[in-house]
Amino acid sequence: MREICDRHDVLLVSDEVICAFGRLGHTFACTGLGYVPDMITCAKGMTSGYSPIGATIVSDRVYEPFSKGDVSFPHGYTFGGHPVSAAVALENLAIFDEEGLNAHVRENSPLFRTELEKLLDLPLVGDVRGDGYFFGIELVKDKSTKETFDDAESERLLRGFLSPALFEAGLYCRADDRGDPVIQLAPPLTVGPTEFREIEQILRDVLTRAQSVL
Repeated sequence: MREICDRHDVLLVSDEVICAFGRLGHTFACTGLGYVPDMITCAKGMTSGYSPIGATIVSDRVYEPFSKGDVSFPHGYTFGGHPVSAAVALENLAIFDEEGLNAHVRENSPLFRTELEKLLDLPLVGDVRGDGYFFGIELVKDKSTKETFDDAESERLLRGFLSPALFEAGLYCRADDRGDPVIQLAPPLTVGPTEFREIEQILRDVLTRAQSVL
């Protein structure tokens, strides 16, 4: 993608609102994935959600026209440059370094994947994919063909059963059908093997019971 954008003089924008700040084990996902974007959009992870913030980071090439003279890019919103959110972000990022959270995610991600892949023996689970502490479990109607559910079936499965059942079981995650039906998992960056096993056990129980609503 980087090569294609360079060839056609197109800016490559990395949307890292979800996957920056440790979610994939690096401050920015593009670092771990090995590419350099022209712009990065990021937000809540910068303060770990404790204070509202958002940011756009641009390369020297993008910034250059605005670095001198009278050229400007009018933009902004009410909380732009808010000093409290900026202070929270700085302290939050310092804690990331002090506690080694990015390294913790990288070291434990394979263990998280291993636990989740145990669920592949269930009839409903067609795929487990993701990285870091951000995984999706794809739900299928037929494992052999990977046939998915229609809209009515997805509604009954996801919102009619899985969302409330997972919540009641103590696993707070997103069951979504924007595309194929999936369960999205993005646990706190501080968790480890004990929590991974608990997540797998809850999912196994709830997904096994979900067969009865189909």
